[in-house]
Amino acid sequence: MKTHSLLLAVGFFAVGIAHALDPIPPIARVLPPLDGVTLPDDLRTSLTDRIRALDEQIAKLSDRDHIADAGALVKAVRYAVELGEFYSDKEFPRASSLLDLAEERMRTLEKPGKNTKLSWLTDRGLIVRGYRSRIDDSFQPFGLEIPENLDLSKPVPVLVWLHGRGDKSTDIHFLDRCRVKSQALGGFFADQQQAIVLHPFGRQCVGWKHAGEIDVFEAIDALAADYPIDRDRIVLAGFSMGGAGAWHIGAHYRDQFCGVHTGAGFIDTKVYNNLTPAQYPPEYEQTLWQLYDVPPYAPNFLNGPLLAYSGEKDRQKLAADSMAQALADIGYTMQHVIAPDTEHRYTKEGVEEIRKWLDEVWLRGRQRPASTIHWSTPTLRYGKYDWLQFTRLEKHWVNTSSEVTWDPQARKIQARLKGITAFEIHPDSGQSLAGTTLEIGGRTLPLNPSAGVKTSFILRDGTWASGEPAPGGKRPSLQGPIDDAFMGRFIVVPPDQAPADPLAARWTEFELEHLRTRWQALMRGDLPEKAAKDITIGDLRDANLILWGDPESNRVLARIADKLPVSWTKDTFTMNGKTYDRHAHVPVLIFPNPLAPDRYIVINSGLTFREGHDRTNSLQNPKLPDWAVIGLDVLPDALSPGRIVEAGFFDEDWK
Repeated sequence: MKTHSLLLAVGFFAVGIAHALDPIPPIARVLPPLDGVTLPDDLRTSLTDRIRALDEQIAKLSDRDHIADAGALVKAVRYAVELGEFYSDKEFPRASSLLDLAEERMRTLEKPGKNTKLSWLTDRGLIVRGYRSRIDDSFQPFGLEIPENLDLSKPVPVLVWLHGRGDKSTDIHFLDRCRVKSQALGGFFADQQQAIVLHPFGRQCVGWKHAGEIDVFEAIDALAADYPIDRDRIVLAGFSMGGAGAWHIGAHYRDQFCGVHTGAGFIDTKVYNNLTPAQYPPEYEQTLWQLYDVPPYAPNFLNGPLLAYSGEKDRQKLAADSMAQALADIGYTMQHVIAPDTEHRYTKEGVEEIRKWLDEVWLRGRQRPASTIHWSTPTLRYGKYDWLQFTRLEKHWVNTSSEVTWDPQARKIQARLKGITAFEIHPDSGQSLAGTTLEIGGRTLPLNPSAGVKTSFILRDGTWASGEPAPGGKRPSLQGPIDDAFMGRFIVVPPDQAPADPLAARWTEFELEHLRTRWQALMRGDLPEKAAKDITIGDLRDANLILWGDPESNRVLARIADKLPVSWTKDTFTMNGKTYDRHAHVPVLIFPNPLAPDRYIVINSGLTFREGHDRTNSLQNPKLPDWAVIGLDVLPDALSPGRIVEAGFFDEDWK
């Protein structure tokens, strides 16, 4: 998606400021580490030539089904070569082996005809695959374990296994491990014959957050496209960082899994990092802890089976104990397998108990439609369970609660809600609500009788009624904060020319390049970019736009400048009722796109967590809310894009 005009725009920066200001010092990469070994020149040349040839083939067949099964392998080796991701000379053969496999698959994919047999789709055992992510069009890898005796003539259960932290476990290492070793449940699950084991990549090392959590569901969809999986019998599980991922994904997307198993993973930011009040970050950042901290979502685990595992001597047992207490406080007894005299690992005996639980959970399956829904969330990003969807909150980042029951025999739904001001009931296409009523707030309201048709309700002046909220407010997938724009499809739009002010130009050049390199190294994809002149109606409809510069330097920003909560004059801009000197400050924000109200625009920001937060996945949380003003008197570094002069959240009406 990169264009020549985009590269020219970057060049304008260098010409305009090279002699005026010292460059901003680069920020050292943390993930993956920079201590790789040097490739011998002859091997580098050989690999580069093979990668180039394969990339050309892949580009010609970019629309072919399953091209990602080769593309993910080639990307893995390209990144390893370009980013220095070989950490031992013993790893060199991995690159050649993956390219061998990619070339073999390309020979098959290049054969004409729709009936060409793709052997890797019928293979059994350990298999590596890929898909193209909708977020950034990148090829992302995943691994599979297909048991030899699994009957694929009917829908089968799935175990989604989330791997642990591996700072050096980039694409090439992940793929190699998926080809040679069964990893789920400490390797004690290799002999099972009843389920497919799916190994998502999760963008390597972001704690299964951000694009990493979306990767789980894109990988499931890629699996479902080729195998007869039973959507009602998918179990989510993981260990260490993967256990943390199972905690938070299980809490946020509980309706997608018939069971959740968490192994030795953290659940919060403050306790896990032993933070004292003197060490707390700004209040808005503490507020954003609620996005991924699991305890506030504890009631969501009332909706289905949950099993935790800990070694008795494992420091991370504290997390499971804390969740057990949080659940006990609301009347739920959490099942917790504890391996005696064990630190941070599985034991064979512990896994035997887990396997019995898996058999029971798969036998029961996901219970749909849910008869009772308990749901708690401080954000509409995670406001859905089965047929219930929250569409407005009284106030974001104040936890809600709900208990909603559906009795089909009595044709009655009863709802007790707190902190929710609008919601929808979405029956599946085969479910009829004919004759069903809703009892809420002392009122009885009818539901839409048509099968599969939603019914909407809104709280007006303290009274519930049928109807939808007015357009324009914070709503599902359009509620912020800034980092939320990078969890869906997005396109970066650089300036057409350098901002006029030298400080702003230097800052914009640095931060945009920082986003490019950080997205590639951390999120494992090339940043999707387009010049402003090339943005199409389709782009507006399908993607969030990440706009850099100001109205004078970015023509897309100029088109919408009069419809944004920031206003510019020649020398100042005004944000949140305060005026700032444009020669010393830059605005950043997220806002509904005035040209496409169901998509975001972001101004002058990439991911808001930075290299200094990569030392532990528990800190890879959003660091800025919906808007901020950056002071250019402090240079960007590993913790911040500059001096945070002011920052805050828009209200429920995006004001």
